[in-house]
Amino acid sequence: MHGPADLPHDISEAKRRLIVRRAREHFISEGYAATRMEPIAREAGVSTATLYILFSGKAALFSAVIDDAAEDFARRMDGVRAVEGDARATLTSFAEAYAGFMGEPFVRSVFRLVIAERPRMEAVALRFFDKGRTEFGGALIAALERLSGSGALKPLERPSWAAGQLMGMIEHPVFLVPLVTGEEVRARRSPAEVAGAAVETFLARYGA
Repeated sequence: MHGPADLPHDISEAKRRLIVRRAREHFISEGYAATRMEPIAREAGVSTATLYILFSGKAALFSAVIDDAAEDFARRMDGVRAVEGDARATLTSFAEAYAGFMGEPFVRSVFRLVIAERPRMEAVALRFFDKGRTEFGGALIAALERLSGSGALKPLERPSWAAGQLMGMIEHPVFLVPLVTGEEVRARRSPAEVAGAAVETFLARYGA
């Protein structure tokens, strides 16, 4: 991957980001195999030769697209941090933000792309998934450990298991079902309703 110091003198970092975003649109809509470098260069306003200076080939561009999406997710995940407060307020804050994020069609589009290309780009795919687990799961686990330590929740032998249960109750209706069935299938419950039900179920099991 090239850094700002490695860019050709007439290519700004903003232009590089534009190239990556245009490439992301093509990879998502067309898949890896059908995506071509020339239309991406044309839409980004650079020559194909310049594109190949920045990225040695389609594989390098795909890797940059996934890394950029992961960084984009990380920035947006900053809003998915559990707030300080009692168990219900803390978990509801996390659950609503997580449900809203995982319910976005764009998020599913990127996951479909990574899943489809994992055999071809396993290292890139694993890096993407590992970052998601760390960003989301780590924040929730820390909150659960705090709540359990303060007595707001029952003692948790494995906070990571409890975190997985809460996240799973949210992921299935707002992320997994649309991921499998397609965007035309609408959830019967809003993300906020899914989050609320997940928190109630979680507290029924782990509430002090």
